[in-house]
Amino acid sequence: MAESSTLSQSVASHSPQTIILEEKKFYLITKRTMDIIGASIGIVILSWLFLIVAIIIKLEDPKGPVFFKQIRIGKNGKEFYMFKFRSMVTDAEEKLKELLSYNEISGAMFKMKDDPRITRIGKFIRKTSIDELPQLWNVLKGDMSLVGPRPPLPREVAEYTEYDMQRLLVTPGCTGLWQISGRNSLSFDEMVELDLQYIRSRSIFFDVKVILKTVFMLFGSKNAY
Repeated sequence: MAESSTLSQSVASHSPQTIILEEKKFYLITKRTMDIIGASIGIVILSWLFLIVAIIIKLEDPKGPVFFKQIRIGKNGKEFYMFKFRSMVTDAEEKLKELLSYNEISGAMFKMKDDPRITRIGKFIRKTSIDELPQLWNVLKGDMSLVGPRPPLPREVAEYTEYDMQRLLVTPGCTGLWQISGRNSLSFDEMVELDLQYIRSRSIFFDVKVILKTVFMLFGSKNAY
């Protein structure tokens, strides 16, 4: 992860003027405790689902891996590997170059509703967000939190403006205002505004509210793909 120090310096050099971040020690300790307990309980309770999804992925593509890991950018530009259940063909990253012109969302993101790289089981686990569950391991490691801005890709951060860089002021999360407010139906700029709104309003009560709304939406989202 050679780019980590460079990205960290980039975040530091973009001194955001819109947000003055005040790190409250009690909030951070409580949030981390909630992350550890929540992720641990989630992994134990959902272990049966992990097993079933892993088996189905292997049945569809015996030679491909069950999990997919990808470098993402976390707090202050730190790189880490984010984990997911594999929902695409094994050479998805190579095929992305051929699909960039079909991007259906503006800004520094790539989204395509009928992405031909997605497998049959992939369509289901992405629709229900089951593919995101392995990120509970990222939460235990401390790379991510249960609630926070979605961690972007390095190529996305390379296109960020000074204003967009503010998303990297806090630990990224598995869910956040973007996911419960429209997800892929929103533009990149709208996602940024929601993330900055979250950063300004962070509290334990706010985090719990986002988590509860995420649970209710988990199997009913029409905007996940």
